[in-house]
Amino acid sequence: MNRNVRGLRWGTPVAAASAAVVATMVLNPTPGASGAPQSTAKAKAPTAKNVIFINGDGMGAAAREAARLHLAGLQGRLTMDRLPVSGQLTTTPDDPKAVVTDSAAAATAWATGEKTYNGAISVDTHGNPLPTLGAQAKAAGKATGLVTTAQVTDASPAAFFANTADRGKQDEIARQYLDVSKPDVILGGGEDWWLPAGTAGAFPDKPAEDTSEGSRGTKGNLIAKAQRSGYRYVTNAKDLDKATGGKVLGLFGNEEMFQQRPEGQGDVYAPAVDLATMTSKALKTLDKNKKGFFLMVEEEGVDEFAHSNNGTRVLQSMQQLEKAVAVARAYQATHPDTLLVVTGDHETGGLAVEENDTADESGTGVSAEDGPFTIHGSDRTFTIDWTTSGHTSVDVPVTAAGPLASRFTGKHANTYVHDVLSQVLAPRR
Repeated sequence: MNRNVRGLRWGTPVAAASAAVVATMVLNPTPGASGAPQSTAKAKAPTAKNVIFINGDGMGAAAREAARLHLAGLQGRLTMDRLPVSGQLTTTPDDPKAVVTDSAAAATAWATGEKTYNGAISVDTHGNPLPTLGAQAKAAGKATGLVTTAQVTDASPAAFFANTADRGKQDEIARQYLDVSKPDVILGGGEDWWLPAGTAGAFPDKPAEDTSEGSRGTKGNLIAKAQRSGYRYVTNAKDLDKATGGKVLGLFGNEEMFQQRPEGQGDVYAPAVDLATMTSKALKTLDKNKKGFFLMVEEEGVDEFAHSNNGTRVLQSMQQLEKAVAVARAYQATHPDTLLVVTGDHETGGLAVEENDTADESGTGVSAEDGPFTIHGSDRTFTIDWTTSGHTSVDVPVTAAGPLASRFTGKHANTYVHDVLSQVLAPRR
């Protein structure tokens, strides 16, 4: 085990409120003899126009704690943990063969409000399609978008904008984006699924870093179809920055926007466009819709590198997620009609934060300890211990800000996300 210390590179409302208080005092100077106030006005229920939903794929409480220590210090706080409301979500699927969820079943619970089996993309346990929040938001006249460092057709974003009994049918998911749900902004990886086999795009087939990658779609040239449908297609940061106006399709890698391997075995986290930049561009584009928007943002690296028990890259992915949350929080702070929610679909790796203790080494392989890792602003360090290379069933934290955020207080099933978000995104009857 590598015991070298490793660090990562970082790349007036008040006046209005006072006036309201004064007005109330003038209208109701003194309670009557019974002590009852004279005003019968009712407080308005909070309303939201926009939703920003952020998924740290595979991010449990321990991943947030490890990132807090590494990025913010012993007494520091992450932006995602400074959101004013916090709670917990359970993640169990409705699967006769499993008690621990995968990303597809978890995201389906969020997007539809129904539990289903692992591998299902917004279909019920019998394979019947379910209404999704993405489609409902579009039907309500809102702009919609998805941003991810995974393939844009991977399980978590797909559940909000597609229906299929098999998460592996990513070319079918891409087709549904164009023909059915029509998100206005699609940014992430996965160009391979938008082009037929043998037709390489901006990213060559069989690249040296992973020769298994290559175009593999079965639905024709979906990039050309997207362009005919009015999407501006971009493949790098410079062209994304120049993209203005309406719909944008940005694909920045063959598959995921990183190489997920064990540490020192070809692992790379260097997205062509970072998550914060994609999030900022999506917000600028979707913000133009007067009826509001729904934006789903995902950092996939937390999950993928945890599967490889790669603590260095997990912390790097958490760093990039935190930057994206900061972008979203800044937007929400100046747009108080925006609901911001940050959570994880499940925990990956059985990650635990431990003291550095060579006498407490728990084993090798998937049970090995990892570290030590630096603590920001301190000469102290900590160790990450892994218990599995798979998912676990521990609760995941959820934090929120904006209208309806208070609904996330307490402990809920992950389907509860749908219950809250649908109050904003479902078409009004």
